[in-house]
Amino acid sequence: MIRIESDRLHLRTFVETDAKKLAQLLQRNKYFWATYEPLHDAEYYTEEAQYRKILEGIHLQRSNREYSFGIFTKDEEELIGHISLYAIKRLPYNSAFIGYSIDERYTGKGIATEAVKEVVQFGFNVVNLHRIEAYVSPKNIASVKVLEKANFKKEGLLRELLYINGSWEDHYIYALLQEDYYRKNN
Repeated sequence: MIRIESDRLHLRTFVETDAKKLAQLLQRNKYFWATYEPLHDAEYYTEEAQYRKILEGIHLQRSNREYSFGIFTKDEEELIGHISLYAIKRLPYNSAFIGYSIDERYTGKGIATEAVKEVVQFGFNVVNLHRIEAYVSPKNIASVKVLEKANFKKEGLLRELLYINGSWEDHYIYALLQEDYYRKNN
């Protein structure tokens, strides 16, 4: 298990016993998150489905292909979001994507930005990535602000990238390079 502590948060990779809390988080935010990501079938929101997803994540972590973290309150009592470095590719790319979702009750408090900065640091310093990328809907102003506060740069618009709840949606691609990260943080 990998743990990351920040000022207000405790991030750690998911373990099997997190399945119930993860399912509850997903159920609670099902329609809130569906604004920018696809709704899933009912089975996806069950503890059993999330248990299987956690097992898959552990397997991917062991092969250095994905790191999925729960975002917990500092006392680790409440799961308030999740964040992942995923689709990790080694040379010649040496890159990954970052994705995150925060419980609706905790939005607007800088939690996503704090979590992104911590996972970016992990990605560059531990996983030794060269580049971290993110897709974000132009309509998702809050998430655009998170990426920009974490020093990601908008590189372009990907037209009709994702099929979300009945329509093809454009997404920006943002990226942060390791050298830019070190320049800003040293």
